[in-house]
Amino acid sequence: MPQHVQGVIAPGRNEPVRVETIVIPDPGPGEAVVKIQACGVCHTDLHYKQGAINDEFPFLLGHEAAGIVESVGEGVTDVTPGDFVVLNWRAVCGTCRACLRGRPWYCFATHNAKQRMTLLDGTELSPALGIGAFAEKTLVAAGQCTKVDPAVAPEVAGLLGCGVMAGIGAAINTGNVGRGDTVAVIGCGGVGDAAIVGSRLAGAAKIIAVDIDDRKLETAKGMGATHTVNSRSADAVEAIRELTGGFGADVVIEAVGRPETYRQAFYARDLAGTVVLVGVPTPEMKLELPLLDVFGRGGALKSSWYGDCLPSRDFPMLIDLHQQGRIDLAAFVTETIGLGDVEKAFARMHEGDVLRSVVVL
Repeated sequence: MPQHVQGVIAPGRNEPVRVETIVIPDPGPGEAVVKIQACGVCHTDLHYKQGAINDEFPFLLGHEAAGIVESVGEGVTDVTPGDFVVLNWRAVCGTCRACLRGRPWYCFATHNAKQRMTLLDGTELSPALGIGAFAEKTLVAAGQCTKVDPAVAPEVAGLLGCGVMAGIGAAINTGNVGRGDTVAVIGCGGVGDAAIVGSRLAGAAKIIAVDIDDRKLETAKGMGATHTVNSRSADAVEAIRELTGGFGADVVIEAVGRPETYRQAFYARDLAGTVVLVGVPTPEMKLELPLLDVFGRGGALKSSWYGDCLPSRDFPMLIDLHQQGRIDLAAFVTETIGLGDVEKAFARMHEGDVLRSVVVL
């Protein structure tokens, strides 16, 4: 029987979010219903609310989540009721050309639940990133459920569902940061700090954090940054070059998603260095660079989708590293809140004093 639960929707562009009753259908073939225990408030959810992703309102927000599988549909064998899972928004298909070439992290046909969750009046909801986890329960494709050790706290595990995985993966998977490398990270919010953690884990010798907020730079030092640059008072490119012997960093990770910070990343890298764009731009943004500079500097310009992660491989690994004390995922949790506090959490994002607000149910 369909279930009625409470969830947070964005009813229209830039309208305040509100808590509504959501109808969750029984899981169909290949689907699962998950009882949500915790869900981080990610900047992408704010993008949905602002209409910067698309205009398929109303949205059921939330995607950075962990919880317990409650029920599964026909044909589901990878997870069973009672499993503790982190939800992921790139459930690989296994049959597209990327998957068949052994590169499932580039899967071109990731899938979501086929059925729609609705409001009481039958209005269909668009779940954020195919998840919609600011709710007591949600319906997802079973492949979006990744089992991890249930001993870890849900508010910590859920962070791997988006921001922390995106940042760590940008450093390790996309940027291929190696032992002894110099790394610069532009933008020290949750994703940028996760890139710092990933760079430290990979053995980078020098990690330069760049931001316009001294509070964020202080937090970045606690995450593993060896040097900081406030780009409001100093030229970021010149400062990074000065800290790297005049050459620039081996890897520059842009975690803002703006043309001006991407240009900084481009010119702050060493010859044959790598730029990784993990910050999410909005549709109207344009980038202009001299083509001769693109040619002459060599190296690689990469975009990192979800940290180029493979959830079945990377989520359990990072949970293990957290439990061993080698990375501190709990450090990303600034506060825990309720479903009714999501609008306030969006406001706190703009104030710059949180890494993650996490809804706990």
